[in-house]
Amino acid sequence: MTQIDFYLLGDSARHNTDSVTCRLVQKAYQQGHQVCVLTQNREHSQKLDQLMWTFDPNSFIPHEVQENGSDNNTSAPVIITHETPPENLHDILISLGDKTPAGFSRFNRLAEIIDNSDNAKEQARERYRFYRDRGYPLNTHEL
Repeated sequence: MTQIDFYLLGDSARHNTDSVTCRLVQKAYQQGHQVCVLTQNREHSQKLDQLMWTFDPNSFIPHEVQENGSDNNTSAPVIITHETPPENLHDILISLGDKTPAGFSRFNRLAEIIDNSDNAKEQARERYRFYRDRGYPLNTHEL
């Protein structure tokens, strides 16, 4: 069953959702995991792609952005997409969206990164209840 972790950003981290995402991806990659980052839209995918190249000058995270028509059988360890995650990925899904991600249950782990806005927290509470009511193991991490 999918392990679900909510990462709640505090006031000081309000505008650092992307940098927190990069740090989580870096940690997972260094531990040998394959990661799919699900963004809200194409612009966010592109922004995160650029940040992943520059956020840590001492680190390299091989990744690619996938969009409609991209090869869904990639062997890249990190995929960034705003569409449905590729079918061949099952390890870690990081969701930056405001809805329950489609196909999340085929992943070993789901990480939901929640900024400190009232709207984001309310939507996260709804998703938390959804997962809890279906018996998924849940953890909450306050950053």
